[in-house]
Amino acid sequence: MTDFDSLPHMAQLPILLELATAALRHWDLPDSVAVRLINLSENATYSVTAATGQRWALRIHRAGYHSAAAIASELAWLQDLRRTQVAVTPKPVAGRNGEIIQVIGHPRMARPRHIVLSDWELGAEPGIDQDLTGAFAVLGEATARMHRHSRNWPRPAGFVRPVWNFETALGESNPHWGRWRDGIGVDPTKADLFVRTTRVIEKRLAAYGQGPERFGLIHCDLRLANLLIDGETVKVIDFDDCGFGWFMYDAATPVSFYEHEPQVPDLIEAWKAGYRRVLTLPAADEAEIPTFIMLRRLLLVAWIGSHAETDLAKSMGLPYTEGTVGLCEAYLRDHERG
Repeated sequence: MTDFDSLPHMAQLPILLELATAALRHWDLPDSVAVRLINLSENATYSVTAATGQRWALRIHRAGYHSAAAIASELAWLQDLRRTQVAVTPKPVAGRNGEIIQVIGHPRMARPRHIVLSDWELGAEPGIDQDLTGAFAVLGEATARMHRHSRNWPRPAGFVRPVWNFETALGESNPHWGRWRDGIGVDPTKADLFVRTTRVIEKRLAAYGQGPERFGLIHCDLRLANLLIDGETVKVIDFDDCGFGWFMYDAATPVSFYEHEPQVPDLIEAWKAGYRRVLTLPAADEAEIPTFIMLRRLLLVAWIGSHAETDLAKSMGLPYTEGTVGLCEAYLRDHERG
């Protein structure tokens, strides 16, 4: 029998659905629920809906991406953010055995998977074609509260999350999301330009430093798909990539995949205005936001190349890499001699 990891992408989907459906018996849920895949990226996330309309989100973690300790650490932080009313985050549901993280196997999988169920959060994912100025101001304020919490929160024993620095993002040895060189359509001409850009990013971030006032526990992936707009509230979901990085990196991730759009500068200004309602924003921090936007863009070129089977990567593809060229050229004009 072919192991799950050796199967083509489309052949894995029914097996993941079988696992999601079988996993539900580990929670105290109604007998009849509808299970539907809503996102497949690093993990598989399902909507679970009862006949009464009550809903939950079920996440099957990818094997080997995060350890049980790292997942528990993620959940500890997002729960404390919610408990202290710093941010509206998902609310995990304990299983019948009292544990939030369930470990469940499937005959076609070599290793059991970590699975987490959360209450469904109301709200809609914002679209880049909407007027997001107000939402970005609210998000900036919420991000500043999260950063303040991060600096002061006594992390529980055994807390472990990945580090997002230059080497683990854009380095050559073992970047978390693969190498940008393996991105779709990265030919020699683009590679030369991207090398120049990464060298400037590396130089600027080395000078900027990783002191505790600039580098700490952050969400790391506040893109639009991980936000929910519910009236005047911006909810923050999907902490799967949270870890230790530059606080100002959280200013760059909300414009992920849309860094080239003309409204981005105004959205960043709105984000900064909201951030300043809670924390000061030193000039040196503000000055490096373009560097973090550029770093994120190249990181996503790498992600698309290493996740080419996902719907999101397919929707971006070669045009995203080609669109990165103009952004690199503009960044170098402004920062290569700085």
